[in-house]
Amino acid sequence: MKITIEGRLGALTSQQERLLLDRRGDPDSELARRVRATIRRVRAAGDAALRRMVRRYDGVQLSRLEVPRERWEVALAGLDSAVRRALERAAQNIAAFHRSQLPRPFEVAVEPGVVLGCRFEPLGSVGAYVPGGRAAYPSSLLMCALPAQVAGVEQVVVCSPARDDGEPAPSVLAACVIAGVDRVFAVGGAGAIAALAYGTESIPRVDAVVGPGNRYVNEAKRQVAADVAVDCPAGPSEVLIVADESASPRLVALEMLAQAEHDPDAAVVLVTVSPGVARAVREELAAALAAQSRREIVAAALAGQGALLVADTMEEALAFAARYAPEHLLLLTADPRRDLERVRNAGTVFLGSASSVVFGDYMTGANHVLPTGGLARSFAGLSVATFLRQVTYQELTAAGAAALAEDTAVLAEEERLPAHAAAARARRFE
Repeated sequence: MKITIEGRLGALTSQQERLLLDRRGDPDSELARRVRATIRRVRAAGDAALRRMVRRYDGVQLSRLEVPRERWEVALAGLDSAVRRALERAAQNIAAFHRSQLPRPFEVAVEPGVVLGCRFEPLGSVGAYVPGGRAAYPSSLLMCALPAQVAGVEQVVVCSPARDDGEPAPSVLAACVIAGVDRVFAVGGAGAIAALAYGTESIPRVDAVVGPGNRYVNEAKRQVAADVAVDCPAGPSEVLIVADESASPRLVALEMLAQAEHDPDAAVVLVTVSPGVARAVREELAAALAAQSRREIVAAALAGQGALLVADTMEEALAFAARYAPEHLLLLTADPRRDLERVRNAGTVFLGSASSVVFGDYMTGANHVLPTGGLARSFAGLSVATFLRQVTYQELTAAGAAALAEDTAVLAEEERLPAHAAAARARRFE
């Protein structure tokens, strides 16, 4: 079993540290060119371009792009009862957690006679992208659609790749019913992002595009971001585990395996203050690898973006975590609540041995669409705020306006805007 980097954290070479921290890699000009061409074709030819893409990439000839609602209902009726029960439970938790995020409008008098206020308006329409390559992801559908519903978005449109029968995965269609989605289209990849951003004959143009995807999807979101709101860059899964001597090596290994099986480009890293824990985790990984049904994917992730690192102190480990800025940070320490206070950059943090990242992937209700590639330094995960616009308003009384007039005019003249100054001074005698 190969692991990319093993050893002492303080002894990492600059090249090794760059490999761990620069997970997004160099910009791929060829990828950007291909995605740009795809977007251009969809904008020019609309549905016809999308049908050609579905035929080329998914091997399906579609007579229509939209999946009728009755097909969603059929999928829900045919869903395994245990899967349906789990999805409905997850949906309840997701809705409950995101309802707690709803902001409240407010007003404040910054000076006598000068009142400012803020209210929050939902977006009119949102496009949710649900991947469908290696597996079906009904959980991602719930994570995208339910916060939008909680925010009050009027229309939620879903795009997900077609399978051999010309429809997205049945579990995804079933989840669309549970989440209260409005429309579903059997379209994937960069073409779906372009269609949502600009609209086609069938697919409506939306106000925001959200959801995880492969590098083509993420590049397409980057390119359309000037014309439509997009969420955080959500690439291959990541987990950084910070552990002390109290951590169970078996649980550490299970968490690393769970995230590694997502994608060969997944990043799985342990930083521990205990050399013994690091050695034992390696043994656990080696023993478990052969039994993994997705062992080739797991092995590729461990060999490409895996690390077992030993820090001298917990301060050193947490400082590295801040630089790494992982999608998922798992604190397996004697006092994770205390250590949480020193966490700066992470998509979401899990506290203690009972708090498996897997629960967050599916069931706790916190959102699993999170920034990856170190971008947790700058971005937050998907939330109700993603689907709301902050609208401010301002009201001045005559006395309040008169009190502000001269200072406003002074600043306007400093910026050489005399009409601004005149408009302000006109209120001095109101």
